Amino acid sequence: MSKISYYSQEGLDKLKEDLNHLTTVERPNISKMIAEARDKGDLSENAEYDAAKEAQGLLEIKISKLQELIRNARLLDETKLDVSKVLLFSTVTIKNLKNNALMKYIIVPESEADLKSGKLSVTSPISKGILGRKLGDKIDVQVPAGIIPFEIVEISRTS
Repeated sequence: MSKISYYSQEGLDKLKEDLNHLTTVERPNISKMIAEARDKGDLSENAEYDAAKEAQGLLEIKISKLQELIRNARLLDETKLDVSKVLLFSTVTIKNLKNNALMKYIIVPESEADLKSGKLSVTSPISKGILGRKLGDKIDVQVPAGIIPFEIVEISRTS
């Protein structure tokens, strides 16, 4: 049984775009490489042909995995999610109680995580520690550097 994953519209569109690129650009390129290598003669001693066939196999695996991800993807309607507690697609401002630093994150599926743009994976230690918590909650979160006390300062939706 396949694993269902939740995505924002942006995340699902990115998956579809990646799949389209692999099938319309990469697949024809590899086919061309195989044809060129085949034209060079004896296939039993043709390293170029072997490399192209291996690249084709790896590409087909990538395509297959992306197709399965898209088949099992579910869109979350962010407008219907509860804003009183931290959930997937919440925009959360948390305060590190050790140094009073404020951090703002959007909790996203693992495949959409990008710390540089403030998108924190739902499977990260901080996300796991704050999921389901409410405004004003103080939580001790176990991170690789130790235990950090946080307070939830603001919860909103990205939409």
